[in-house]
Amino acid sequence: MRDFNDKDRKKKRSRISLSENPANLSADTLSLLESATSASLKDGYLRCPVAWKIAREFSVPKIAVGAMMDKLGARVTECQLGFFNVDKTPYTGPAPQEPSPELASSLREMDTADKLTCSAIFEMARQFKTTPLKVSEAASILSLKIRKCQLGCF
Repeated sequence: MRDFNDKDRKKKRSRISLSENPANLSADTLSLLESATSASLKDGYLRCPVAWKIAREFSVPKIAVGAMMDKLGARVTECQLGFFNVDKTPYTGPAPQEPSPELASSLREMDTADKLTCSAIFEMARQFKTTPLKVSEAASILSLKIRKCQLGCF
């Protein structure tokens, strides 16, 4: 696994402007958040669902956990939308299938309105009674780009 270094931070800052304390949390809350995030790291990585759990436990926005991860030099793994796959093994699952016309239409509509975001994918998954990963795969099949990760990764 690769370290999150200064070159990575610089590249990310050129794409995403994220302050160290985007949620304006108190110093005490930041300290607790840092401890919880540090304790949850495995080899410098934090699983996306674990980051969400930390946000829930501390009643802070997910972006605050993402900012803490940046501060700690941690990387995200097991993104719920399928991004940041660390494994470089070839895909062995079933061939991707075209999304339903309804899902494809919703995805294209969101993309046209520049609202195809991570949070929108989760909402669409609830609406279509499927998983965020399946909706993300459908967007990929349609060559649509998802924006605004809730942890601030993209």
